[in-house]
Amino acid sequence: MSDPLRTKLRVVLLTALALLLSLGLASGFKWVQGGQATTLAVAQTPASPAATLEEPDPLATASPGSFQTLQDVSRAFVSIAETVTPAVVSIDTRGTPQRPRLPERFEELFGPLQRNQPEQAPFDVPLGRGSGFVVSEEGYVLTNNHVVANAERILVELPDARRFTAELVGRDPTTDVAVLKIEGEDLPTVTLGDSEALAVGEFVLAIGNPGTEFASALPFTVTAGIVSAKGRTLGIIRQAAAGSEYAIEDLIQTDAVINPGNSGGPLVNYHGEVIGVNTAIQSLTGYYQGYGFAIPIDLAKEVMEDLIEYGRVRRAALRVYVSDVSPEDAVAYRLPGARGVVIQDFPDDSPADKAGIRREDVVVAIDGKPVERVGQLQRMVASYEPGDRVNVTVIRRGEELTFRVRLAEANVPQPEPAAAEVASRPATMLIGVQVTDLTPELARRAGFDPRTELEGVLVTAVARWGPASNAGLRPGWLVQQVNGEKVSSVAEFDRALSEIEPGDIVSIQAVSPRGEGRLMRNTFNMAIPEE
Repeated sequence: MSDPLRTKLRVVLLTALALLLSLGLASGFKWVQGGQATTLAVAQTPASPAATLEEPDPLATASPGSFQTLQDVSRAFVSIAETVTPAVVSIDTRGTPQRPRLPERFEELFGPLQRNQPEQAPFDVPLGRGSGFVVSEEGYVLTNNHVVANAERILVELPDARRFTAELVGRDPTTDVAVLKIEGEDLPTVTLGDSEALAVGEFVLAIGNPGTEFASALPFTVTAGIVSAKGRTLGIIRQAAAGSEYAIEDLIQTDAVINPGNSGGPLVNYHGEVIGVNTAIQSLTGYYQGYGFAIPIDLAKEVMEDLIEYGRVRRAALRVYVSDVSPEDAVAYRLPGARGVVIQDFPDDSPADKAGIRREDVVVAIDGKPVERVGQLQRMVASYEPGDRVNVTVIRRGEELTFRVRLAEANVPQPEPAAAEVASRPATMLIGVQVTDLTPELARRAGFDPRTELEGVLVTAVARWGPASNAGLRPGWLVQQVNGEKVSSVAEFDRALSEIEPGDIVSIQAVSPRGEGRLMRNTFNMAIPEE
């Protein structure tokens, strides 16, 4: 039986040596210890009959110089992580939780959902966490659309602990790309690479903030893997874009560990260049199971530039309905192989139709560049501007034809950003609590000694992840003072909060029963969200 640790070390050593050959020690990063790579030296020993049945063990035969090589490769990863991580951000989105969409007549038949919840949803509770990265000194941040889609406020934190309230520049559900802007000085930035030149098998690093549902327990985590495949289509972006025909999925697949919270973070090649935006995992559990996916940076960059320049996406389009070529299509249409995109139909006013392209033509190239799949065709066309003219090469029943097509502008849905109206919310919503007047029965049920004379208002509900919840206040606490002012009724509680404004700190003094008539006193300080 083989030793699992030795097997893992063997894989690491062989992998590192392969990486070293591809790096050529010329990645552009300064090595901690300079010098040329040390050649792997294998001890020359006579081969025994048993040895011929197994591959050589690198750990048993490698010289000390081999481990120096591994150390150099390790330092390369360290250099990449140290270069990129300072520009990776943690994104915290806030807003009003959306009630789940229920089937038609659900509440009519089964009653309202969450009967005991207040009718008004608490404001400014965390909606989720994600990642992003700073792409320019002006403070532009690239992330995923799904990270910020429902946010009314977006908070950004850098690894150096600087925090910013970010402006949403724009977002595009059809590519799952969004752009934010923060105002700061000496902002670290990443270098964008060329995802088109990326090859399957290349080493990559994923950087982001995996963690729990609403908080990153493991901020700014670096994981390593390889590019497992290119051109993957999952259907998730199209689904998120409400089935838009202009949704583009041409994803990079990697085995670098990606978990919830990593969304929007960079996928980095061994030159330290960002070649993808981590966006999804394929999992039965919701956590990493070996398959992660990233948006190619070439596509994300084009969307980002449109959002910055125009505030919306300007997408070029052939205006065709297409499908990938199947093996049966390849035979029916007399193709050299099962590659290309079949034209199935045209919407009204299609420039491809006007140029002479017909149903069942198979697109095999755009301006001479080969087309193998739908996602690739969509991404290639999206790299042009509306109004550009391109050469579309098709195969029509075995005959190759080329058509000159003037690209139209796609009718891409433009989502409206959510607006945060902090000042108009009641103070109890701002801090996220519900209280009620104290009665002897409520005091008994809450665990207070009936012989103890108490004044205050009883907390009956606390919005999950709201300011009060984040400060530690829970149902069952008896609030006795607000900002030093005694309260003995709901009316007094509301009055004590009536003068607070966005950005203020509210101090609540409360007590909780601890048995045998004893009380625990605590002060909860919470920040009112700013506009």
